[in-house]
Amino acid sequence: MLVFDGWKSGIGGEVSSVKGGVNVIFSGLGEKADSVIQRIISVERREWIVVSSDREITSHAWATDSVPVPSEVFLPFLENGGASPGFPPSEEEEGDSELEGQRKGNPRKLSRKEKAMNRVLGKL
Repeated sequence: MLVFDGWKSGIGGEVSSVKGGVNVIFSGLGEKADSVIQRIISVERREWIVVSSDREITSHAWATDSVPVPSEVFLPFLENGGASPGFPPSEEEEGDSELEGQRKGNPRKLSRKEKAMNRVLGKL
């Protein structure tokens, strides 16, 4: 499923069509693609793979038992023909030198979220 923003220049309502086996949705005039994505993953409760770097969308995806994959992870995955992704440093890891040594867990192991992303990308 692919959702495009039509909130500024869309037609009156949401438009959906299938192209090459992919459901393509254009949000209606005045409705953002973000709200369409949130509605879909909330109503159709299953594990969705949501490709987005938008913080609000990724938070909502985790909350609804879906797995968000950041764009910066998904693009190299596509370019490498489905090879294992290289995860960018998380927000907590960037510039937190004062917290060094205070973290718990094995730094060589993937986080729960990284494991979930590996699992869903392996399904593609």
